[in-house]
This record gives sequence, C-alpha cells and structure tokens, in this order.
Amino acid sequence: MSVKNWLSRLGAPLRDYVESIGYGFRTFANMLGVSPGLLRRPGLVIEQLHFIGNYSVLIITLSGLFVGMVLGLQGYYTLNKYGAEQSLGLLVALGLTRELGPVITALLFAGRAGTSLTAEIGLMKAGEQLSAMEMMAVNPIQRVLAPRFWAGALSVPLLASMFSAVGVLGGWLVGVQLIGVDDGAFWSQMQGGVDFWKDIINGFAKSVVFGVAITFIALYQGYEAQPTPEDVARATTRTVVISSLMIWWLDFMMTALMFSK
Repeated sequence: MSVKNWLSRLGAPLRDYVESIGYGFRTFANMLGVSPGLLRRPGLVIEQLHFIGNYSVLIITLSGLFVGMVLGLQGYYTLNKYGAEQSLGLLVALGLTRELGPVITALLFAGRAGTSLTAEIGLMKAGEQLSAMEMMAVNPIQRVLAPRFWAGALSVPLLASMFSAVGVLGGWLVGVQLIGVDDGAFWSQMQGGVDFWKDIINGFAKSVVFGVAITFIALYQGYEAQPTPEDVARATTRTVVISSLMIWWLDFMMTALMFSK
C-alpha cells in the first residue's frame, strides 16, 4: 500500500468526523435562529412538552424513589460505622441534588425520550414527510425540530427536580420509617447542610445542559439518518451511546468547574 493510499484511508474517517461536527453546529445554529418564531405558536412546544416530559414522569419518579431508598440504606450502614447516622438526610440530599438526580435523570431521558425522538424524526425522513414540508415552503427545522428541542431542554430540569424530591422522600422512608433515624435530625441536618446556590442551583444547571445536549443529539441523529429502516435503527443506537458518553463528560467538566473553589 502506497503512502498516499494509507494517508487517504487514515484521513477519510477524520474528515467525516469533522464534517459531522460542522453539520451539527450549523443545524444547531439554524434551530436557534428559527426558535423566536415559536413564540407565535407556543402550542407546538406545549404539545411536545406533554409528549416528551409527561410520558417520562412515571419512570423518573419510580427510579427516583428506589434510588433514594437505596442511597438511604447504604448511607445509613456507612454513617453508622462512625456514629454519624443523624447526617443521613444531608447525605441523601447532597447525593441527589449534586449528582444522582441530574445524571440518572439524563440517562433515563436519553433511553426513553431520546430514542423516541430519533426514531420519530428518522421515520419522518424515511417517509419523505420532511421533504414534503420543504416542497410546501415549510421549514422542517422550525416546524419539527425546534419545538421538540425546546420541549426536551425544558423537560430534563423539571424531571431532575422531581427525581431529587422523590429520592429524598425515599431516603426518608428507609432512614426514618424503617431504620429509625430521628425524624427531626434527618430534616434539620439536611436544611442546615444543603446550600441553595452551591448545591441545588448547580445541580439544576447540570440538568439544563444535559437536556440541551441530549435533545439535540437525538434530533440531529434522526435528521441526518439515511432514509432506510436499517440506518434509522443505527441512529437510535448512536443516540443512546453518544448521549450517555456526553452526559458523563459534561458531568465531569461541570463538577470540576462548580466545586473547584
């Protein structure tokens, strides 16, 4: 194999990767550019908010309840070794608001709503519905992608807040009702140790970033998928993989920035 062919085979995947990043940024910019037009039709966003967010409430609340119960159980066994079981409420609240709430909610959202968005947009493209919109002078990015994007970006922070609240309740059920931790100590330690801006707002900010990233990845994978059932299926798989890796990378970066001081 000549050096020219070797360099060509080596550079082709890199070129495709750089092109995909460029197309992604262009699509994202176009979507933001047409978003102000949604103010005249807020029903599009509300409809998608109901579909994306409301249908995810059950899995989020049940997952939050069980995660909180497990965290309360494991936290009690750990704190009990040092005689600090009265700080169980603080441990549960910090673990949920800082990390587990935003991250697990984002992962569940990517698996439930993200795959649904990718499959929906991919099937619309395979059925030539997006091409038909363009022929009728309707911008598919404004009519289809933008409402779903903003609905997903709004849904994740709300769902993460719900996850954390139900998780705290689950920790209280296990710690106070089942194990016997003092009820007053559970809540007072939590109220005294959780900072609104440093813990709750930072966790909320994480969930906002996760929502924007996951929703855009899901929409972009469906929008750029080839109009075949096989490629739509592969795009759905890519949505879960890329979203999961992006969540962990963003979580590390934001945690390093938020709690480095």
